[in-house]
Amino acid sequence: MRIARALIVPALLAGCTAANDAADVIARERAKSVVNGVVADRFPGLNSAPITDCIIDAASAGEIVQIAGASVTGVTQSTVEQVVEISSRPEAVQCIAENSIALLGG
Repeated sequence: MRIARALIVPALLAGCTAANDAADVIARERAKSVVNGVVADRFPGLNSAPITDCIIDAASAGEIVQIAGASVTGVTQSTVEQVVEISSRPEAVQCIAENSIALLGG
C-alpha cells in the first residue's frame, strides 16, 4: 500500500503542475492580447509585441489574471490604467528601453 501511494502521489502532483502551467500559459496569452491592444491604441504605428512582453513580464500573476479577464469582459478604463501602471515600473521601463533600441537597430 505504501509503495502504491509513493508512486501515485508524485504522479498526481505532476498532473497538478502540468494543469497549473497550462492555465498560466493561457492566462498570459489572453493578457498579452489585451495589453497588445492597449499599447497599439496608445501608440499607433509601433510594433507593440516587444512592449507587451515587457509589460507582461513585469506584471504579477494576479495582475495577469485580471488583465486576461478583460479579454472576455472587455477592456475598461481600469484595465488601461492597470496596463499603464505596470508599464511604468522600473523593470518594465528598462525592458521597453532595451527593446526600443533593438527595434531602432541600435
